Amino acid sequence: MEQISKILYKKNYLKGYLKSRLKKIPKSEGKNKYHDFGILNPGIGTSNLGDLIIYDSVYSVLREVFPDDMFTNYPTQLHTSYDAKKMMSEKELLFVSGTNLLSSNLESRNQWKVDNSHKRFLNNKVVLFGTGWWQYQEEINKYSSKIYNSVLSKDVIHSVRDSYAAEKLHSIGLKNVVNTTCPTLWQLTPEKCKTIPKHRAKTVVTTLTFYHANEDQDYRMLKLLDDNYEKVYLWIQGMDDYHYYNKLNKGFKNIEFVQPTIEAYNSILESSDIDYVGTRLHAGVRALQKGVRTLILAVDNRAIEIGKDVNLNVIKRENVEKALDFINNDYTTEIKLPTENINKFIDSLKKHIK
Repeated sequence: MEQISKILYKKNYLKGYLKSRLKKIPKSEGKNKYHDFGILNPGIGTSNLGDLIIYDSVYSVLREVFPDDMFTNYPTQLHTSYDAKKMMSEKELLFVSGTNLLSSNLESRNQWKVDNSHKRFLNNKVVLFGTGWWQYQEEINKYSSKIYNSVLSKDVIHSVRDSYAAEKLHSIGLKNVVNTTCPTLWQLTPEKCKTIPKHRAKTVVTTLTFYHANEDQDYRMLKLLDDNYEKVYLWIQGMDDYHYYNKLNKGFKNIEFVQPTIEAYNSILESSDIDYVGTRLHAGVRALQKGVRTLILAVDNRAIEIGKDVNLNVIKRENVEKALDFINNDYTTEIKLPTENINKFIDSLKKHIK
């Protein structure tokens, strides 16, 4: 029975492939009053709620720039059928909704499920919006370079979230790329930063990152927070964070779970007198958006690179005891946004549709 199911699946897949492959990509039927865009959305099928935090900010900006136009969402973390690729080919532009989905070797490290077949359908249509690099990597290989140079638009400016990602793309001839930092940070203007408390709170919300586990360092972080705050809340940003915490729990008495929903996390952040100290980058950024005093313990390149660029409060997780300086002393939040590059990116989009 299982063998028959596999045969039927392959038959239907081949049928869909041939149908889409043989069908001509339709030409525009003339100018429409409204624009028809797509969003390549890492939040579809994700197990990481941070992707939804990023999407919130990306969509908010896009809706502000294009208030009357249509957006259709497509997945990046799931493979797309040829029918889906054909639908994407009909969009004017396709915006990649952030995250660290870029890599130097797309054939093996492919958070973004893009391959050679996309070059025909997505040619010159994709716009990066606050995207970053998977991790520190060697130079981009030929396979990946050809895909990037094919699908990424040559007609607008692309937005990446740190200098490292910008330099990687510049290295393969894509010069229309600027570092705008992550769009989740764009609302952290000097006026907003002034509203964030300088003094420590009585309670703290924290996070763990199960896929970058270090039991010694993460235990030390939890112990430090348990010893220095009246109450510690642990937000479950990814489902396996819960199981990972249970491995670390050696009698913590002061830690309470926050449900794995954006709504539950927002509610905790909006309660009075709370800090954020944790390893999840975008949990920390959401805390800042909600006016919460924040320290991020970096587990990889993402927080480190953004921190260097915009003065985000970041220390390496291995230096967890340095968090005591943040806890016991005043800290002034001063995010330094690349305003000129943000404006270049937005202006480029507006000019493109005129």
